Amino acid sequence: MNMNFIIVGKNIEVTPGLRSAVEDKIGKLEKYFTPETEIHVTLSVEKDRQKIEVTIPVKGSIIRSEQVSNDMYVSIDLVEEIIERQLKKYKHKLVDHKQSSNYFKKEFIEKEYMDEEEIQIIRTKKFDIKPMYPEDACIQMELLGHNFYVFCNAETDQVNVVYKRKGNTYGLIEPEY
Repeated sequence: MNMNFIIVGKNIEVTPGLRSAVEDKIGKLEKYFTPETEIHVTLSVEKDRQKIEVTIPVKGSIIRSEQVSNDMYVSIDLVEEIIERQLKKYKHKLVDHKQSSNYFKKEFIEKEYMDEEEIQIIRTKKFDIKPMYPEDACIQMELLGHNFYVFCNAETDQVNVVYKRKGNTYGLIEPEY
């Protein structure tokens, strides 16, 4: 195992079992990266949300994924699959930056991957955008149990989005004209 794992726990102790699960599972990515690559892993628990965040800095971009489930071992499995999918899918973008090829193994750079992962939109939802104030949109979002809500801002008459942030705070996205 040559990759450098930096594993941090928030509200959870990084037990030897968890550490070895992370290193074994995410170590599978070793076939893509050169040995010095750093893998930053944060395990965190909020109520029954067992979250893993993985960040792999490569020059010119960052490979990142976070997965949440009610079982940390499931989250660890999911995150490895997602990163592997991202690597294959965005390989051309990642490797086109000439400098980034120092981060990836030659076999990965030379191998052709089928683009079996085209982005597919599988559901379209139409909804009535009602004019309201951002604070009301937040209440509406909470009532629906969503983590974002699209609405027409009554002050500006523009389409805005409110979203949930960490620590029970909210964000507002508005267009820039």
